Amino acid sequence: MGKYFDMLMEDVRMQEGLTACMNCGICTGVCPAAEFYCYDPRQIVNTVQTRDDDAIEKLLRSDTIWYCGECMSCRPRCPRGNTPAYVIQSLRSLSQRLGFFTDSEKGRQQFALKRTIGQNILSSGYCVRPEFVDPDLHPEQGPVWKWVYDHAKDVFERFGDNYGQTGPGACRKIDEQSMEELHSIFRETGGSAFFENIERRSDEKAREMGFEGADDAYFRSVFTANSGEHGGK
Repeated sequence: MGKYFDMLMEDVRMQEGLTACMNCGICTGVCPAAEFYCYDPRQIVNTVQTRDDDAIEKLLRSDTIWYCGECMSCRPRCPRGNTPAYVIQSLRSLSQRLGFFTDSEKGRQQFALKRTIGQNILSSGYCVRPEFVDPDLHPEQGPVWKWVYDHAKDVFERFGDNYGQTGPGACRKIDEQSMEELHSIFRETGGSAFFENIERRSDEKAREMGFEGADDAYFRSVFTANSGEHGGK
């Protein structure tokens, strides 16, 4: 009893985010995610407070903890000084650490985020650049973006002479020394090990699901998966 709670309390966000919830429900009342998903931050905090291992593990393996948009609307409104979003962040980190994130549809999308945003940072120094936004993966961008993407060379040259090149300017190429410093930060802070764990756990899950590991097919599957079962009450 309390194993997962103790592990959560190792996270400074948990220490700052959970004082003494009295179940007033204000956090749920102001939560944008609760409007669109079957999501109740009050109930999540209440579950964590019980220190019940089975209940907390169920959360760690669920879609529920991935619905929060981390807008922090809950933070200034709690009369007891809790921050449910911090509790959610701690739950997410522990789920990733233990590999439980692969048990839910939304959790498995952490692999897609690692392969896109994470890989973009390590390969280019940017979270996103126009040429990274594949229209096949982002149909919401519409036909205009498809045209821009297909005519990237001509369009992106208009950003300036240094687009993708050394020197000043928007989306310039990041120099090698800065990139090495960036990689060093990831190595020293545990970011690289964190990414490796996401890859390893996802590879295990992909094989369990019948894929040949965490390949492009698995990436596209988790990126586009939507069971339609995440709606509000």
